[in-house]
Amino acid sequence: MDSDDRSATRRRYLVAAGTAGLTGLAGCNGLLGNGTETPSGTNETGGGESEPEQIGSGREGRELTGGVPMAELPDLAGELDIYSGRGEALVGELVEFIDDMYPDLTLRVRYGSSTDLVNKILTEGDNSPADVFYSVNAGALGALAERDRATPLPDRVLDFVGEEFRDPDGRWIGTSGRARSIPYNTDQFSASDIPTDVFAFPDAERFAGNIGWTPVYGSFQAFVTAMRILNGRAETKAWLEGMLDANVQSYNDEFTLTQAVADGEIGAGFANHYYSLRVLDARPNAPLDLAFTDGDAGSIFNVAGAAAVDTANDSELAANFVMHLLSAEAQDYFATTTFEYPLVADVEPVQPGSIELPTIDELNPPQGLNLSQLADIGPTLELMREVGLNV
Repeated sequence: MDSDDRSATRRRYLVAAGTAGLTGLAGCNGLLGNGTETPSGTNETGGGESEPEQIGSGREGRELTGGVPMAELPDLAGELDIYSGRGEALVGELVEFIDDMYPDLTLRVRYGSSTDLVNKILTEGDNSPADVFYSVNAGALGALAERDRATPLPDRVLDFVGEEFRDPDGRWIGTSGRARSIPYNTDQFSASDIPTDVFAFPDAERFAGNIGWTPVYGSFQAFVTAMRILNGRAETKAWLEGMLDANVQSYNDEFTLTQAVADGEIGAGFANHYYSLRVLDARPNAPLDLAFTDGDAGSIFNVAGAAAVDTANDSELAANFVMHLLSAEAQDYFATTTFEYPLVADVEPVQPGSIELPTIDELNPPQGLNLSQLADIGPTLELMREVGLNV
């Protein structure tokens, strides 16, 4: 496809992004655990909600504000097998959009759990057909890289995002991000009622029986993994036991939890930021806002991302496909459809409802945590079972 044809495709994207589109897209599993990202907090990959009707969420007047448009990226020609831990209902349209841009490109996508797909690549060994691994979380990417199954990406790809959003050795790169947060009901609490220290929650009487968590959910398990790495096993165990003593309410997924906060069923909870944005996109007047802890495990910032697998038949083509996930169009898609943080500079996240979402620079995630470390979930599950959680 020549540059004029590709520019025309981009114009069609911009027209589509200005038309009526999907609202209220349901939640996705943010981190480890079963590694599956699905709508509405279900446990079936690619099931649940129908796919969006076009790229973007249909917010009129939104233009591509940063990044490099696909028309200026290298052409894609050839065949790629993509193992995607991101659910088809959330990213399938973006993948199809890229496929449709290039008549000489064939994409074969296998959707599944990020963790299961890593295990599949490892089991397949040198015979794996995988060219690209697209993960819902950095932990699964780290697990693949640690087994030397990810090929370092070229600098022309890595330079799209900051060093904190990619593997130190260049073996994977983040494509979109999510921040841990505290969704709270504004009819019950004000911003000053929400502690900025995650360790203050067990002893805060106002949350007794009135706060929720999601022990079986991958995002929560990654959060506990971060706490264990940063603060040690004993302190993490004490936090878990303190929350149980405070009669914390359990939910199966963070979208359901956030809906419960908006409904006033509970006053607050622990969840990734985008669930609140999705609730407010469908219910702009819901009494819901977000708070963030400061510099601790409760404020980790994790990423979805991609890697070129070492069995790729054409490593350059694989790297160029990963680059397309960092294009202006893809970054805008993540902002407006999955409600994540774009990782490329100058692409703004959306802020539905009354939430004033902080920029990435305004967040304060903990120091000293390499996102690849979140792959070490086994000891976390053992600890959670030890305190009586059924995970």
